[in-house]
Amino acid sequence: MAGLFRWYTTSLQRRPLVTQMTTTAVLFGTGDILAQRVFAPSPQGHDISRTARMATYGGLIFGPAATAWYKFLARMPVSGATGLAARIGADQLLFTPVNLCAFLSFMAATEGASPRKRLAEAFWPAYKGNLMVWPAVQAVNFTYVPLAHRVLVVNVVALGWNSYLAVINGRSGKGAGKG
Repeated sequence: MAGLFRWYTTSLQRRPLVTQMTTTAVLFGTGDILAQRVFAPSPQGHDISRTARMATYGGLIFGPAATAWYKFLARMPVSGATGLAARIGADQLLFTPVNLCAFLSFMAATEGASPRKRLAEAFWPAYKGNLMVWPAVQAVNFTYVPLAHRVLVVNVVALGWNSYLAVINGRSGKGAGKG
């Protein structure tokens, strides 16, 4: 495990964005595999295209967006408890709703479903679930984790979260004739 972390850190120093994108793609895909195999197995078997959609979203959209977002938050001109509250508030009130809308819309569009319908069905359950998990995770992340490793921390915690999102997206997709 220590060797893997050293490799990651070296890769992060050489090519930070590519490393964040690749890591995020792999972990988003892994979250979907967990969702399909462990949390909500389908009688039709594993949907590889769904896993590919999750990995694509993670690598091409979430990875770069989260990397830029955490850099932005790190430059906020406040510190201490006020700074932590401001970062968590901004994360939950600005980044999270935009990211959830992008995720649900991307998944619906790439499944041939209606993004508007998917958002109507899945946004609020996902956002409420988010508020029960991520403020505490981000409090630890913003307080103790160096900026360069914050996306990795989020991605590791997100193995479970992405499984949850994949299940919510899948349930909503079934209502639209997709699953």
